[in-house]
Amino acid sequence: MKTAVIILCIALLAAAQEPQKEFVFKSSSNLVIVNVEVKDKSGKPIQGLKKEDFTVLEDGKPQPVSVFEFQKLTETAAPPLNLANITAPGAPPPRPAGISTASAGVIRYQDRRLMVLLFDFSSMPVADQIRAQEAALKFLEKQMTTADLVSIMTNTARLRVEQDFTDDRETLISVIKGFRIGESSELAGDAEVGDADNGDDTGAAFIPDETEFNIFNTDKKLTALETAAKMLAALPEKKALVYFSSGISKTGTENQSQLRATINAAVRSNVSFYPIDSRGLIANAPAGDASHASQRGTGIFSGSVQRTQTAKVNDQQETLYSLAADTGGKAFLDNNDLALGIAQAQKDVGSYYILGYYSSNAAQDGKFRRVKVTLSPAIKANVDYRSGYFASKQFEKFNAADKERQLEEALLLGDPLTDLRMVLEVDFFRLAKDSYYVPVSVKIPASQIDLKKKGSDQVTEFDFIGQIRDSKGRLAGNVRDGIRVKLSEADAAQRSRKSFQYSTGFTLAPGVYKLKFLSRENQTGKMGTFETSFTVPDLSSAASSLKLSSVVWSSQREALSAAVGDAGTKKKVLAADPLVQDGQRLVPSITRAFRKDQNLLVYLEVYDSGTDAETKSASVTANVSFFLGEKKAFESPAVTLNQLVKSRRGTLPLQFQVPLAKMLPGQYTCQINIVDEIGRKFAFPRGSLVVLP
Repeated sequence: MKTAVIILCIALLAAAQEPQKEFVFKSSSNLVIVNVEVKDKSGKPIQGLKKEDFTVLEDGKPQPVSVFEFQKLTETAAPPLNLANITAPGAPPPRPAGISTASAGVIRYQDRRLMVLLFDFSSMPVADQIRAQEAALKFLEKQMTTADLVSIMTNTARLRVEQDFTDDRETLISVIKGFRIGESSELAGDAEVGDADNGDDTGAAFIPDETEFNIFNTDKKLTALETAAKMLAALPEKKALVYFSSGISKTGTENQSQLRATINAAVRSNVSFYPIDSRGLIANAPAGDASHASQRGTGIFSGSVQRTQTAKVNDQQETLYSLAADTGGKAFLDNNDLALGIAQAQKDVGSYYILGYYSSNAAQDGKFRRVKVTLSPAIKANVDYRSGYFASKQFEKFNAADKERQLEEALLLGDPLTDLRMVLEVDFFRLAKDSYYVPVSVKIPASQIDLKKKGSDQVTEFDFIGQIRDSKGRLAGNVRDGIRVKLSEADAAQRSRKSFQYSTGFTLAPGVYKLKFLSRENQTGKMGTFETSFTVPDLSSAASSLKLSSVVWSSQREALSAAVGDAGTKKKVLAADPLVQDGQRLVPSITRAFRKDQNLLVYLEVYDSGTDAETKSASVTANVSFFLGEKKAFESPAVTLNQLVKSRRGTLPLQFQVPLAKMLPGQYTCQINIVDEIGRKFAFPRGSLVVLP
């Protein structure tokens, strides 16, 4: 012991002689909080238990309980409310800086029920915002108890804390009444995808496909919930987050990793989600109601309109149900009394015990840790608690071998890494009857990247790893690639307006697949995960319709030598990629946002079109139409194509180039009108894009 003291003194003396050096002492703890409800056979909470009555196991190993508290929640009604003291609408209290927290293991709110009301105005039209506001006011005025502490958050362009936890109902009501109804309602609602026999008859050719914009909208909503859960993590008490929205649509290409990351963050933070569908009970009229234009085509007679409406609602509510079920909450759907949803969350949070322990497993590996809580054999009771949690993740700078291992482990994590935002597009092109080329494009905003100065340039490095698995979980394809990015001073100065785009590709058979892709920026170690399902269709079975590939919307071609990165550099791989022609690659615009000084490039392929018996040539006529709202803004001249690709049987490529200089800024519906004159078939693929000033 003396030797240790002497060595420490010598070290401190040496430090005093060298004032340039600083010694930093760091300590970290891995405190795990488990909220446990103990009830008798009649469902009443059992009080008076001691720390010794509980046994806590993590992955089968006993854990000593360091924090032990009992939260006794009463159901006494709040005193009568003096409505005359409430601040007039339009003058809400000042917005707090955030949620007040406490030191690790400290119970800040003893014997109080913590509830958060989060209003997602980005997903609610005006009518739903009013309905949610009225429900919250009803709860605060008539159903709030003396044990309740309520916080208020809103999500518009960003997540904001409007009111920290308080039992001051007058202040809470003032905040709710101070909402600017209609704020961000232009983001609410998702456009439907129509076809020739289905959709509103608005005068435009078809309803726009909002897939690209919904990708960001869906991720943004889930990210807001994840951020809210992380804000509440420092409070060891049990929290109920009531989430008002009009559903969260799934597009088929959304990032499933973001949903898992949101749920895992809530589980770690002891937050249960209670989503409320602000639309209430939805009863769709068979032919539509007065809020939409009348239906066109035969869909209202065949039943396809009704099936589409029902499927859309179920799809939007499925994500809400997943958020509730996986965090221990309940989804409140198809009911007009939204205040009952808040009361359900209030009822679910009864008296409970707070158990905290310092995990004996200090590894920050992001893996799932199973937690088991048992009572002494003499105590007969029902115990309810979370079954485990995902450990935190910490990634430092490693050598080459460690970095490789880190990527492989991160790809297999049950708790996805989402620090690096990314978006991904999957397309398909037929190579042969049972073989398709599937290009994958990844886009990362440059504003998230920290560049390192090297000479006169700014540089960084990326690593990419991805896997594709079929419907049975078998590995169908994988990629591992590393690239180096170098920007000039001028490009680096404008990187907030730029993005990094990466391309790779796979050859697959028709089927349903799952893609999981992970990227790492090596300057900071930030990592991002994108996971989605996609389908490679079997076009050989589509005999009655015109067979088409994916439609690629782009604004640039770039030389292969100038690309940010490509996993496939072999000649055979490049030869199979339809987006590569004459040493240049057509770069998909994943976000479909274009400037007026750019040209819109459109590429797709037609397969097995009708051919003349004598000349063996096709005759396909096509053009592009632009609709701004209900008015046709532009239509390109029609072109007739008849030259098939010699290397791929029955393939007819279609390419368009449209200058955007004369287009007004706004959101357009673009429709490609394709007519196979010999085969007597037609198709009208469409997409939605934005023209920026």
